[in-house]
Amino acid sequence: MANQGQMPPQTQALEGLAAAARDAGQRGLPPVHLWNPPFCGDLDMRIARDGTWFYLGTPIGRPALVRLFSTILKREDGRYFLVTPVEKVGIRVDDAPFTAVEMRREGDGGAQVLQFRTNVDDWVVCDAAHRLRFEPGAADGLEPYPHVRADLWAKVTRALYYDLVNLGVEAAADGKARFGVMSSGEFFAMADAEQARIAQ
Repeated sequence: MANQGQMPPQTQALEGLAAAARDAGQRGLPPVHLWNPPFCGDLDMRIARDGTWFYLGTPIGRPALVRLFSTILKREDGRYFLVTPVEKVGIRVDDAPFTAVEMRREGDGGAQVLQFRTNVDDWVVCDAAHRLRFEPGAADGLEPYPHVRADLWAKVTRALYYDLVNLGVEAAADGKARFGVMSSGEFFAMADAEQARIAQ
């Protein structure tokens, strides 16, 4: 019979990852891009489309723990992993690993700067290094994704999508009239300008 004080193996794995993330992130984000440990298998962890993290089918209810795990998240060859200096475990991500839940706007016109806050409280400035891309949505609309870091993106909530559309302007891109948004001197095209006019 197992010792009641002993944690189940899955819980031990989770606590071990959390401890490693805490140690590695004492001076900012851990340098996961420098780590290439051996693959240790998949963990029963999933990030849902709305940004909720699940472990063993149950939502992780501790925001601090979710944020901690988000700092050791890495994407390689289209797959997502939690990485420490000594181990790498695979997790599932339904869409994007982050959700953009708040947007700030400073300035106007070409001087406009947009910032997005993710569900783990990271603020990202939309600029040439952190681009904003638009993908076709399930219901004929568009789904915006700001770049957070490395190969990790956030999905913009529907409410913020409409705020982005309201900031839209027409500009030339790739020799065509396009509809999109400006931020940090960059133009991020959403759609063909004529199609956008028809939709409005």
